[in-house]
Amino acid sequence: MAAGIACLFMLALVAGPAGAQTTEYMLTNGMKVIVKEDHRAPTVAHMVWYRAGSIDEVNGKTGVAHLLEHMMFKGTREFGAGEFSKRIASLGGRENAFTSRDYTGYYQQLHKSALAEAMKLESDRMHNLVLSKEEFEKEIKVVMEERRWRTEDRAQSLVMEQLNATAFVASPYRAPTVGWMNDLEAMTVDDAREWYERWYAPNNALLIVAGDVQPAEVLALAERTYGRLPARPLPARKPQIEPPQRGLRRVAVKAPADNPMVVMGFHVPALRDVERDVDPYALEVLSAMLALNDTGRFTRRLVREQRVANAAEAGYDMISRGPGLFLLMAVPAEGRTTEDTERAMRAEIARIATEGVPEDELKRIKTQYVAAETYKLDSIFAQAMEAAQLEITGFAQRDDARILERVRGVSSAQVQDVARRYFGDDTLTVVTLLPQPVGEKRAAPPAGLRH
Repeated sequence: MAAGIACLFMLALVAGPAGAQTTEYMLTNGMKVIVKEDHRAPTVAHMVWYRAGSIDEVNGKTGVAHLLEHMMFKGTREFGAGEFSKRIASLGGRENAFTSRDYTGYYQQLHKSALAEAMKLESDRMHNLVLSKEEFEKEIKVVMEERRWRTEDRAQSLVMEQLNATAFVASPYRAPTVGWMNDLEAMTVDDAREWYERWYAPNNALLIVAGDVQPAEVLALAERTYGRLPARPLPARKPQIEPPQRGLRRVAVKAPADNPMVVMGFHVPALRDVERDVDPYALEVLSAMLALNDTGRFTRRLVREQRVANAAEAGYDMISRGPGLFLLMAVPAEGRTTEDTERAMRAEIARIATEGVPEDELKRIKTQYVAAETYKLDSIFAQAMEAAQLEITGFAQRDDARILERVRGVSSAQVQDVARRYFGDDTLTVVTLLPQPVGEKRAAPPAGLRH
């Protein structure tokens, strides 16, 4: 069909939360559209996600994905700088954006009557963004200040930054999403323009609309706005597979802080095949068992019983485009050391590896996990976020129920098995915070850091 004329077809119609319907379409320019009906309130969440995050950056240009996110609010050929936000505010809506390692997203939450205007504005900046040197030079200073305030002035952020930089060698996950300061200092408006022209195309984007809407009406609006934008060839993506780690890596970070802390990262698999994979589901349950809430083993045993830590956590990102990392984090209690907390956390995993998990504990943890995942879908915004994250990382939004079912089916033997296989020294990176005297804290960031 001729460029500029949109045609679409329905991909699927499935049941969603609380009996709501989810409808999928594909525009002829390659942009996927997902509509999630939820008629409990006359509101709507409108989101556009691009499959472009810091994982797609190259050395010397780290932070460009996040910088471009900022520049998306600086005007188009039709609307001036700041006009996007002003118009959304005038409609009684709220809007913002976010950049991660795997994607960049833009959203508005408004009354359903304002959806057409939101789609007009968002589709306009997908294709007509103006990247001026003047606006760039102002905004790059904002981003550098954001890096100072959110990373360089925060000890825990520096620890996490060093963990990723040490644990990953080949994967772009080694670089911070905000970028290294030297890369930001050397960045030009042409770098931002190249990123925009490379990745900001409808065939690299996903549209999610959730709320009190009718699919046919949403699709008519999508056809008139996004559907008129031409598709563009996308660059080939290199796999950049992380090579096997061959021994313990240990780093110390000196930074102003009140307390020491330790963070441990173990290389583990991320989810790649919803039906065939087993270990990612067992790792998800193990993470919940250690630190889902106040009844998790870390809080119950390390904080309350042993009093070796003031706080202890575990984390695992099952859904990601890049390699997986299982995290353990702890702040020692008074009179205890980071070495004490490190040993205590590993001892809890070793206990599971040796003794397994009692069935009553496993049942309780899985019930709490499933309940938490289900309750969050009461939010229209959360429904849209959940669907978009699955789609943008290579899954389908309708996989959410199956993933939850697979987590629910994890056995004690499977949890014990991953505890045995993935938590040795050879896959481990340890970063310890060595607290330095705390000086005067930086003032709160300017309003421009909200994006």
